[in-house]
Amino acid sequence: MELPKFKYHSDPLKSGSIIESDAVCLCCGKATGYIYGGLPYSEVELEDSICPWCIADGTAHKKFDAEFTDYDGIGGYGDWDDVASSVKEEITYLTPGFTGWQQEKWWTHCNDGTDFLGCAGFREINEYGQDLEVSLKSEATATYGLKDGEWEGFFQSLDADGSPSAYIFKCIHCGKLGGYIDFD
Repeated sequence: MELPKFKYHSDPLKSGSIIESDAVCLCCGKATGYIYGGLPYSEVELEDSICPWCIADGTAHKKFDAEFTDYDGIGGYGDWDDVASSVKEEITYLTPGFTGWQQEKWWTHCNDGTDFLGCAGFREINEYGQDLEVSLKSEATATYGLKDGEWEGFFQSLDADGSPSAYIFKCIHCGKLGGYIDFD
């Protein structure tokens, strides 16, 4: 069975937001072979219990008032490009989110949401290229007040599976890579 398409999260299996599972979806009652691996915002306990189809078609939001990303975190709480409320709603209600160390943010660019690619450490960022490193350095310097000479050690400590780690996004219009760094 082919997973539904998500405009702002093109490969949720690769990012780890959707996982293979025999679990039955609490929303539709079906075992689809896949389940959302995150913890939706909801008054009902929904961890590891919503299939991607119920996210994509809005059923999980309608049935449980479930949100998969904090609405205000889209655009970094005002730090990045502003986007239309319809974009924020699509990401919040109809797109698998991701789990971060602190409060998750969704990078925006070209006045739109971006495609979440996943977590990255030093090695993965080097594979993406210099432009991403420059973008993350600028973001981390502004956020954490890094001084001259502190970036290289901080950058080399980034770990895709640990802390600190980077959350990588790609603009769906111009292809620019960006995101932010967070730690426990």
